[in-house]
Amino acid sequence: MTTADDARTLFRELTGTDPVGSWSAPGRVNLIGEHTDYNDGFVLPFAIDHRTHAALGLRDDARIRVVSTFDPVPVEVALGDLAALFPDRRDELPEWSRYALGVAWALIVRTGRNDLAGVDLAIASDVPVGAGLSSSAAIEGAVASALNDTWQLELDRVTLAQIGRTAENEAVGAPTGIMDQMASMLGRADAATFLDCRSLEAEIIDLGFADADLELVVIDTQVKHSHATGGYGERRAACERGAQIMGVAALRDLSVDDLDRAAELMDEVTFRRVRHVVTEDQRVLDTVRTLRTEGPEAIGDLLLASHASMRDDFEISVPELDTAVEAAMSAGAVGARMTGGGFGGAAIALVHRDRAGAVAEAATTAFADAGFTAPHVFTVTPSAGAGRD
Repeated sequence: MTTADDARTLFRELTGTDPVGSWSAPGRVNLIGEHTDYNDGFVLPFAIDHRTHAALGLRDDARIRVVSTFDPVPVEVALGDLAALFPDRRDELPEWSRYALGVAWALIVRTGRNDLAGVDLAIASDVPVGAGLSSSAAIEGAVASALNDTWQLELDRVTLAQIGRTAENEAVGAPTGIMDQMASMLGRADAATFLDCRSLEAEIIDLGFADADLELVVIDTQVKHSHATGGYGERRAACERGAQIMGVAALRDLSVDDLDRAAELMDEVTFRRVRHVVTEDQRVLDTVRTLRTEGPEAIGDLLLASHASMRDDFEISVPELDTAVEAAMSAGAVGARMTGGGFGGAAIALVHRDRAGAVAEAATTAFADAGFTAPHVFTVTPSAGAGRD
């Protein structure tokens, strides 16, 4: 059975009836541009061929009920009570349910509608949780697409991405930017989304992986992380502090040429956080230019420089991620880096198709030698964004 079938089966178990339809949204891999999104900077993610599906049916009351493969116990709330729960009483709800219910709440707030039909939602996903592949944005995108169509709200994809970010920031309490939601909503096959996180202008950039016979290998370290806990918030606070010291609205407004002055004005830790973001923004721009002019085989050094910056300046890598990157390069990868928020999750490696097996074997062996839990290694393909199944 497919994950879409799983969602429909779960819906039937919940309600005894068939859903009126199912919608899905993908996880994402961020090719480059980490922790730049909430600094109004640039990112280059792409949607992947792992998706979350939401099967939906209408109710005859104004209530919303959600169930998922994450937790078989349904959570049910009156639509009119969502405003009292979010954000102040969100802890009364299971964390997984806040992603879906938070989207419903954010849609109601955005549209001002109080006449919406109740719904049942059953959610199933094959996006690995905690691997830095944005399983959360996949839930948000699937539910937002389902409710947007069912409630006939006629909101565009960028607005639905904003709805997802509102849900994640306020209903869940994770201080993330909008990159994940935009990638999940706007994805295209064999292409990445070049996103300006300030203006939300997005451009589709051909990756050319297929023509170059390249694959993107994900090495999931099995080290779980959570954006709602301390490390992520501390990094974001450091970035805001650095921007304030430099007198700019966001670190996006600084260039590499400003770093010498920044070093004189702030403490060492804040400076290193700032340096990562400023240089990472430049690496995104350089990667887009390189893809256009030289092709994907020429971006390896930029991926490696990004990982080094996250390891040394932003300090969000862990030994398992460093081991994954080193093992991939030793097995002939074009380039590799950790991806996602850090403190665990996954590394990615851009490899020639005939080296993918060698990279997987090298990573598995390196983890065993280091005494780490065996990684989950798989390939992902740049794929289409959210929509009805």
